[in-house]
Amino acid sequence: MLQVGAKRIVHIAVAALAAAIACGAAAVQPAGKRGDPVGGDAAVLAARDAFGAGDRNRLAKAAAAIGEHPLKSYGEFWLLQLRLRSERGDTAAELDQTVAGFLQQQPRTYLADRIRLDWLLNLGARREFVTLLRERPAVVWGDDAQLRCYEQLARYLTQQRPAALAVEGRVLLAATRESASEGCAALADELIADGQLSPWTRVRALVEHNQLASARRAMAALPPGDAAQAAQILDQPARWLATHERRISRQQIEPALLALARLARDDPEKAAQFAAALNLHLSPEQRGVAWGRIGHMAALKLMPEAVAWYRHGGAQVGVAPESVRGDEVLEWQVRAALRAGDWPTVRSTIERMPRPLADEPAWIYWHGRALAAAGQREAAELQFARIADRFEFYGKLAAEELGRAIVVPATPAAVSEEELAPMQANEGFRRALKFYQLGLRIEGHREWNWQLGVANEGGRMTDRQMLAAAEFARREGIIDRMISTSERTREEFDFAQRFPSPYREALEAHARSAGLEPTWVYGLIRQESRFIEDIRSSAGASGLMQLMPATARYVARKVGMSDFSADRVTEVDVNLRLGTSYLRMVLDDLDGHPALATAAYNAGPGRPRAWRAALPRAVEGAVFAETIPFNETRDYVKKVMSNAVYYAALFEDRAQSLKQRLGTVAPKAAGSTQLP
Repeated sequence: MLQVGAKRIVHIAVAALAAAIACGAAAVQPAGKRGDPVGGDAAVLAARDAFGAGDRNRLAKAAAAIGEHPLKSYGEFWLLQLRLRSERGDTAAELDQTVAGFLQQQPRTYLADRIRLDWLLNLGARREFVTLLRERPAVVWGDDAQLRCYEQLARYLTQQRPAALAVEGRVLLAATRESASEGCAALADELIADGQLSPWTRVRALVEHNQLASARRAMAALPPGDAAQAAQILDQPARWLATHERRISRQQIEPALLALARLARDDPEKAAQFAAALNLHLSPEQRGVAWGRIGHMAALKLMPEAVAWYRHGGAQVGVAPESVRGDEVLEWQVRAALRAGDWPTVRSTIERMPRPLADEPAWIYWHGRALAAAGQREAAELQFARIADRFEFYGKLAAEELGRAIVVPATPAAVSEEELAPMQANEGFRRALKFYQLGLRIEGHREWNWQLGVANEGGRMTDRQMLAAAEFARREGIIDRMISTSERTREEFDFAQRFPSPYREALEAHARSAGLEPTWVYGLIRQESRFIEDIRSSAGASGLMQLMPATARYVARKVGMSDFSADRVTEVDVNLRLGTSYLRMVLDDLDGHPALATAAYNAGPGRPRAWRAALPRAVEGAVFAETIPFNETRDYVKKVMSNAVYYAALFEDRAQSLKQRLGTVAPKAAGSTQLP
């Protein structure tokens, strides 16, 4: 069980690979422990460690020692990455020549694409913008915030600084969480120098992205007196506002917006009081900025006042030119309205969203619900029909709104040996398997996903190829890759691949012993570990059910497991016994409500109790799930409950109801809990 903020999973080992790769490929050795590599494996691990430490000399020696090995190209790759990221040791001409040679040697590979991305970032830092723009279209996996900023800066400078590109740059900086990165800082500096971006707006954007250290550095663009004032605002926003609210000048509007933004994070109520006093001094756009920030922060704290505070900002909330994190501001306006049962605001806010945001399944569904609440059933059904064929959380809910049963689709034809053979011979998959052996799962995932999405003659694999790749993963004992690969198909759907049920006899025995529905436990494990037995999170959670050490010890004592020790937590039987017992404990602690217990398993029991206590009224389970304030837990609850529906459909061979599983969540005092 992982605590919030710790779910960025770092896998440290994987189950033993059962067979060598066929079709004449070099054999893959059975998986060993991360600390006991042999032959070239040891050199690969030494090279990876040196890369992580930024030690070019040690990396060069380790890379030279790799020899003939499925991952031999990675030594050169990691070394070139360090060279591109260093500010010393290579001339620009040397780097460009080395990159060109590497790209020629590694055509159409993940390594080449990653090197090209790092090279473009290097070009951006060198302000080689003509080359950057020429090479940018060749990057396949280029969704990098810093690269987007460099690209925007390059376009702005090489196209004689058109005003439209300046506006695009401001929007990019306002929306980008990594807006303090070198590339985004360079874009901001150029726009400020040209008078296209106020330094006050830049500082406020960094504050709203919770990048206070970067905000302080950005104050250097302000005149000395203003910089001192900005420093005071960041340290004591309420004091600054109290001093200036009754005699604010036109020149102090931007400092006031900064102060409101800074104060709203910690005390939305006080920020609202000051905003009300300043309201007549603000333009409609500025009111949208100020009240949008206050409403957003209040909604995250589940404050019932959030709906009214958002309303003070009017139609400019989330869409005003100087808005920061505009999409999040609008999303949380919808969530606050859902908690309050304010369907007109749900509808009007979604209809004000930018089209790409409004077209996300969540907002299509809630837009349909808002239309239905207004008596526009035909229009609502058109919205539901847009997503009802999708398999995720909101697709199921939309299908139920249309009266459709949630059933498992027909199983496609089995993968043939002829279809499987190219997957067994795929060099990228072989590299991924070797990475999994060595415990370097992130690197393995990149290689695996590249083969699925890019390497099939320059495009993604077909559905049949995806199913064959998933079957290959199953045979190699890599269940998580089987699931993620099979999930990518678009027209043929193998739910036995997508929702596997390993350890079934043991899992059902432990689930029933704890009085739990096995399909719910399967849904939870699929989300927690994807059935990797010895997975470990960065926070130390382990095994199929991702138990934290303290939780495992606590539950072992409670269930009388006298022979428990920390090194046994990844044993399947031990992990299932402790995990199901703990899930039973949180279910009892939360009045037998599966959605609340699911949230508790991820975020700890105290938080769902507090979230429920803050409800102004009883809400349907889908509303509760959508308004969970932690992104990770919100996503987790939706996926676990959605998974459980399909496991039940597979096991019981009958239609299911997600709405019924979600139930209704009624407010109740938070109380206390002794659970870890």
